[in-house]
Amino acid sequence: MNYLIPANTKSGKLIFNVFRPFDLILFLSGVGVSILLLLIISPSTLPIAIICLLPGLICTLLVVPVPNYHNVYVVFTEMISFFYGRRNYKWKGWCYKDEYK
Repeated sequence: MNYLIPANTKSGKLIFNVFRPFDLILFLSGVGVSILLLLIISPSTLPIAIICLLPGLICTLLVVPVPNYHNVYVVFTEMISFFYGRRNYKWKGWCYKDEYK
């Protein structure tokens, strides 16, 4: 009766074992905005073309997987919650509700 738990049990719940639905929505919206900008502006110089491609590039970089986290977007949200979250923690240890009679 030995049970073996796989190392990455969440990958079965992800799309292509990598992406959450929000990640794909973010990626596709960034690429869609870039395509629309390229069609509307039709850039003639390299700087304008780079500006048109920036939304797609930024969204692609946000959904790139990184070690120890899901992707870069998750790293940024964790950093923001750490730096701007509450720093003063109330003690709720193992003896918090113990009563001695």
